[in-house]
Amino acid sequence: MDSLEDLREHNVVHTALGFHPEESVGVSTSLFSLTIRRVEQPNPRLAVARTALAIADSSLWTSSVRRFVDLPSALPCCLISGIISVPDVEHHQFQARLATVHPDGQHLLVLDLSSACTQHADAYTDILEAVAHTLQFTDPDPSEPKAAGTSRILEVLL
Repeated sequence: MDSLEDLREHNVVHTALGFHPEESVGVSTSLFSLTIRRVEQPNPRLAVARTALAIADSSLWTSSVRRFVDLPSALPCCLISGIISVPDVEHHQFQARLATVHPDGQHLLVLDLSSACTQHADAYTDILEAVAHTLQFTDPDPSEPKAAGTSRILEVLL
């Protein structure tokens, strides 16, 4: 918990902790983070592809799933999820990472969901993909109010 503040140095602009019921008496936890970086590549599709390849190329993955995600915004998007094994650490970690771009094409977004509960890998992957489908890029002070969209997270929970 004390190290969450240090994530700012890595362009992490938002974090959230998840607490999920585990069997009848336990709790599993997850960490969601949103990272925003400037894109030096003028082609947003290429920027997303290169980022996804760099994520997938990590030697820490012991198994992973990689796929493109079709977002309602039609922005390029790649999802990488799987199990991470850190040398000299007994327990494995689940991680799902999703790379996309801001519509201005100048900022790359990486959504990240991690948990030590590897048995919930498929559910966590679905949650991160559902979050990606809710991404909206709107002016925080619009001149005309717009109708709010539905929440994909709410759909997953119902």
